[in-house]
Amino acid sequence: MNEQKGEKGEDEDTIGIYVGGRNADGERHGEGWAVLPNGDFYQGCYCRGLRNGKGLYVFRNGARYEGEWRRAMKYGTGTMLYPDGSRYEGDWRYDLKHGFGAYYYPNGDVYEGAWFKGKRHGLGTYFHAEYQVKFMGTWVEGVIQGPGQVIYPRVRYHGSWLRGKPQGPGCFVFDTNCMQHGFYLLLKDTDLQDFGEGEEEKDEKEVKEEKEEEEQEIDETLGKIALWRARNVTAYTTEFLPPEPMPLPVHDSMPSLTNESVETDVLIFESPSVAVEEEAGDDDSWLVHRQQFLEETEQTH
Repeated sequence: MNEQKGEKGEDEDTIGIYVGGRNADGERHGEGWAVLPNGDFYQGCYCRGLRNGKGLYVFRNGARYEGEWRRAMKYGTGTMLYPDGSRYEGDWRYDLKHGFGAYYYPNGDVYEGAWFKGKRHGLGTYFHAEYQVKFMGTWVEGVIQGPGQVIYPRVRYHGSWLRGKPQGPGCFVFDTNCMQHGFYLLLKDTDLQDFGEGEEEKDEKEVKEEKEEEEQEIDETLGKIALWRARNVTAYTTEFLPPEPMPLPVHDSMPSLTNESVETDVLIFESPSVAVEEEAGDDDSWLVHRQQFLEETEQTH
């Protein structure tokens, strides 16, 4: 999808069809439109042969990006529509979601918040359309981590998450102005244990797990489920609430691109690889305790 040989103004055999302005060196410069050899289409601004400024890029598979470009990369603010019907509106850098933006999923889910190098990272809000539940908290490299809260229609849960699963002390706040205190335990999921695995399969699995443990940090949440253990109920008091989520410190090592101007006084970006965003189901782990909570609250009240 990248315009590999079309950045210096070669002939139509290598860069497709182009109609628009050029500079003294024959490079695409100013406003114009192009049909690339792979069937993609671009209309907008160029600078020295590269998409630079505001423009619309339509992919052969139906995806489209409209926004700012620099040196043939999405850079600035823009909207990306994906083939599955999902949509991202927000900040970009180097063809990646970076800064603040909102992602709208085909099933109605919405994430709005911070992004870093293409992943949810920092403070954000995720709305789960099926259950009408909202999570407000912090993500680290695409995974929920640290303080946050889940907002149900009539109840809120304040607590902390570990790799996407609720863990540690927390409290449910009811609209009756009372609080249920307790904590989440991460326990092994017995449903995932020994389903007739042969000895060879077990040996291979153990060897693979040992290698993974040596190469990366051990994930203590694997194979575990979160279970709520209630302790007591009190009147609502803000002093009893767990810490609120805070913005993450971001050490941004990504260099900035020079903002070049053209005759139209606009700037540009480049054709991205159209990878469909991860399914909303990746965020369902924070709902793991929902059914258990509803059952226990019914008993409490």
